[in-house]
Amino acid sequence: MASTKAKILLIDDDRSIRRTLKEILEYEDYKVEEAKDGIEGMVKIKTNKYDVVFLDIKMPKMDGMEVLENAQKIRPDLPIIMISGHGTMETAVEAVKKGAFDFIAKPPDLNRLLITVRNALDKSSLITETKVLRRKVTKVRDIVGESGVISKIKETIDRVAPTDARILITGPNGTGKELVARWIHEKSHRNKGPFVEVNCAAIPAELIESELFGHEKGAFTSAHKQRIGKFEQANGGTLFLDEIGDMSISAQAKVLRALQENRITRVGGDKDIQVDVRILSATNKNLLKEVEDTKFRLDLYHRLNVIPIRVPSLNNRREDIPMLTNVFINDICSDYNIPPKPITQEAIQLLKSQNWSGNVRELRNVVERLIILSEEKITGADVQMFVSPAGANVTSNVSLYDRFDSLQDFKEYTEKMFIQHKLGVNGWNVKKTSEILGIQRSHLHNKIVKYELKRDE
Repeated sequence: MASTKAKILLIDDDRSIRRTLKEILEYEDYKVEEAKDGIEGMVKIKTNKYDVVFLDIKMPKMDGMEVLENAQKIRPDLPIIMISGHGTMETAVEAVKKGAFDFIAKPPDLNRLLITVRNALDKSSLITETKVLRRKVTKVRDIVGESGVISKIKETIDRVAPTDARILITGPNGTGKELVARWIHEKSHRNKGPFVEVNCAAIPAELIESELFGHEKGAFTSAHKQRIGKFEQANGGTLFLDEIGDMSISAQAKVLRALQENRITRVGGDKDIQVDVRILSATNKNLLKEVEDTKFRLDLYHRLNVIPIRVPSLNNRREDIPMLTNVFINDICSDYNIPPKPITQEAIQLLKSQNWSGNVRELRNVVERLIILSEEKITGADVQMFVSPAGANVTSNVSLYDRFDSLQDFKEYTEKMFIQHKLGVNGWNVKKTSEILGIQRSHLHNKIVKYELKRDE
């Protein structure tokens, strides 16, 4: 949706009822659409995402009970509130048995109406959140693809995962280096232990040592209590050092000692703490070039690079794009609580021909964009309009512009997509992204919170 407003559909053949309900709901800051009969209502349910539907029972062409049954097949989790001026207890019970969220008699009581809407929205949000969380906790996302390079990576993971060998995962931003690390942990004997990730690029240089090794109370001005670092948190499991090439030289020296001796010392402390941690690291940089430029320690590089795994760019495995696209469509539509949207072969071929500078992460964002902006199915015309560089300059983009009722909604939507793209291209390095965008890091953090942006796995 363009904004955070809940989207409600009114299906009723009585124009005055539609107008009354619309005024009430819009006053409560909901976004409302109308359908004058059951057939029009079904078309809208099939082609749009709604958070709640109000559905009249007695209508010509297709009555409310028939719409309810058909809608349940398409959107089983969509809360549908039945309304009727001829309501009986038997009708209400039948509607609820067939899957209706609730039943309200006409003319509706205002307080009951608004409470029912809020309860329906709470249910809808809960279902969506549950689906997302279930997919996150049940298992690690699969490494999708059957290309030669991906098959080789899977074989390497199977071979090295059971060992404690340190692994350096390299490749451009957005290729799935973290996913490789998670699968190495998942297939290792440490998989019952924690998997702890540290993004070295996202932590200021002056705080990285405290983040990794912890600190004692009073170690520095803001150290009001003792803190356990990532090394201790990962004890018995795996520590994933993402963007290792951005780690400060001083922190590199301490990491090297930890790898050599399996011991760490908290900042401000003098006690050695034994740790049992497997180290996986990743970077999009050429670490040997960083060594030449005295930005990375050669001895640490050799310690980390026992087993190298290179994750290819998406441009170098285009044959995997159809499979990735279909997986993303299923995942995203499930998160949005809508049926998987079909995609044409022409659209797939056009996606394969794009230049994917942001790699798999960019492809996922593009698929989400296509799901939101396309109609019944994703076509080649949609890819040209919403993805292709030429389409970015089309001024007659009626479909896109018509989706927003206000300039503010349109501005927020485009700003969200722009920031999401830039964060993805820069590997979610907030400092670097804020510099490129020309805004303060705190301002960018506020935008990330406002738009609920999250890094893709």
